[in-house]
Amino acid sequence: MRLITKTLFYLCLTLCLSCNKNGETASQNELANETSPYLLQHANNPVNWKAWNDKTLQLAKDQNKLIIISIGYSACHWCHVMEKESFENDSIAKIMNENFINIKVDREERPDIDNVYLNAVQLMTGSGGWPLNCIALPDGRPIFGGTYFTKEQWEQILLNISALYNETPEKAIAFATKLTEGLQQSELITLKEDKDEFKGIEIENAVLKWKQNFDTIYGGEQSDIKFPMPNSLDFLMRYGYQFNDLNINNHVETTLTKMAFGGIYDQINGGFSRYATDKKWHIPHFEKMLYDNAQLVSLYAKAYQKDKKELYKTVIEETLNFVNQELTDQNGTFFSSLDADSKNKKNELEEGAYYYFTKQELQNLITDDYALFEEYYNISDFGLWEKDRYVLIRSSTDAAFAQKHKINADVLSSTIKNWKKILKKARKEKAKPNLDGKVLTSWNALMIKGYLDAYKALKNKDYLKAALKNANFILKNQLHKDGNLFRNYKNEKSTIEAYSEDYATLIDAFINLYEVTLDEKWLQESRNLMNFTIEHYFNKENNMFYFTSNKSQKLITRKVKVDDNVIASPNSILANCLFKLGLYYYDTNYTKIAKQMLHNMLGHILETPSGYSNWLNLMTNYTRPFYEVAIVGEKATLLKNELQEHYIPNTIIVGSTNENNTIPLLKDKFITDETFIYVCNLGTCKLPQKETIKAIELINK
Repeated sequence: MRLITKTLFYLCLTLCLSCNKNGETASQNELANETSPYLLQHANNPVNWKAWNDKTLQLAKDQNKLIIISIGYSACHWCHVMEKESFENDSIAKIMNENFINIKVDREERPDIDNVYLNAVQLMTGSGGWPLNCIALPDGRPIFGGTYFTKEQWEQILLNISALYNETPEKAIAFATKLTEGLQQSELITLKEDKDEFKGIEIENAVLKWKQNFDTIYGGEQSDIKFPMPNSLDFLMRYGYQFNDLNINNHVETTLTKMAFGGIYDQINGGFSRYATDKKWHIPHFEKMLYDNAQLVSLYAKAYQKDKKELYKTVIEETLNFVNQELTDQNGTFFSSLDADSKNKKNELEEGAYYYFTKQELQNLITDDYALFEEYYNISDFGLWEKDRYVLIRSSTDAAFAQKHKINADVLSSTIKNWKKILKKARKEKAKPNLDGKVLTSWNALMIKGYLDAYKALKNKDYLKAALKNANFILKNQLHKDGNLFRNYKNEKSTIEAYSEDYATLIDAFINLYEVTLDEKWLQESRNLMNFTIEHYFNKENNMFYFTSNKSQKLITRKVKVDDNVIASPNSILANCLFKLGLYYYDTNYTKIAKQMLHNMLGHILETPSGYSNWLNLMTNYTRPFYEVAIVGEKATLLKNELQEHYIPNTIIVGSTNENNTIPLLKDKFITDETFIYVCNLGTCKLPQKETIKAIELINK
């Protein structure tokens, strides 16, 4: 495939440069009526951008024009750079308008399109990213693709590809045919007939293989660029706990600590940036995404349940405060992101301008105990970004710092709070990054779960209220009576049909909401959503779920997402939820599907464990004891709250304060004037207990 791509590229370069003057000139830029903030950012470009829809695709066929599919998102720094250099340039726009149908896509609203063309670029070049720029035949089959291009590169590409298609279209069509075949074969999952039992030793060997790429100094994996991978760390935390692996426990603790100390974590306002551009988690790519912060709150909440470290509690509280102040609407929904760029003192957009300080600025702000501040936040070579710009980074615990400087711990804590108060006030004088105010169902579901996990750990009732408010909004506005779910919400409009990612994350959130509230409504809603997903997304031939429904607009291929990246794959989330719902409802069909999905994926999991962490989480359910914990009686809520203060990853919780319920797991367990905790495995229960500590002892045996 790469050889074909190189041949095509060099052929383009050698062809004469010509433009298609025969095609009808496309209409003007049509993005002004869109709801996506990313598309609206391009509404005034001289490029005649259109949105992805049937009308636009038909226009390309009618005019026999190549399609430019340019994909990005609002918080993407290099998307803004390419817009300024190329898409705001009149000469570039002239070439694009005369020779192509130009389509702008918000990858966050339309991950179905992004999945297809990102995969195409990865097959052509071996890598991918955003902005993603693909050139396709009038029928949508790609012939060229890449990420960011300079103005000069982009102009040359446009002219060469246009010449290729005008002069030798058969070559472009032949290449597109081969590439599309490759796309349709990629991520192809077959039904695995072999039904051997899953083995714990296979998980141990997978983790042993994974360990070889650990960064033992700064945590995470060995790389010059560090991405927080919440679901990977979530599994590793569970693995260390259930497999009694102290090395893994230490690695997770190191990673969580170094991320919380680093510049990737906003030391002033809380919240995490997308990733760090260095191995010590220092200099971030400054955009803040809802999905990162949602999942990282969940992760730190579980870590707090397990270890009760004050650092983890601080991260949870500060991050949720950031989410509440910056990413939450009055209706309870959560916005998508804050940009990396903001306006500097020269009124020019600059990456990180809102977040960095110069040494002189800091000295002017922190007047009483600057020397202490300087050491605490490393205003030194260790904390220097570039050009006298510092991004705050820590390198020691508060306890160690207080001991070194012979400061009372409470005094240090008060001093740090004062520093943050001063710097927050200074931040308010700066121009804030732009907000992407669209609401995405799957990301909101992740944030529901984040708030719930934080509530379990810290028992702050505001966290539960936030989760319930958002969940009820989704039920009222995003879910229709026929079970159909919408992906997006903006300006009181929901226009895009949801993907399996949205269903999966919402089912998972509702299961968690049931476990926290014991309100059977949420478990029933999760079951209804699962049944709808099976009806419209399930492939009976291999027992996996498509990304798009059987009612969706047809693309050149129908993708099946199985790899666990920054967000776990829809298939792995659905498989984990099927496992749990199968236990709640004694539903053997759910159980059968979950197990078959895991069998299908076993080879991939063991080959590349770091890419399938949420599948490993499911596999652990089959290889280590997993318990259904039923709490029944008038004190059920109290005992449930006590239980959830602890880290117990190998359980589901079911409960009721009375005998009026329909959940099979609770059948015949209610006893008047008594409250019992039943620890069960596949329906077989141990001796009921009245104290949570006794129940935990049974689980830990």
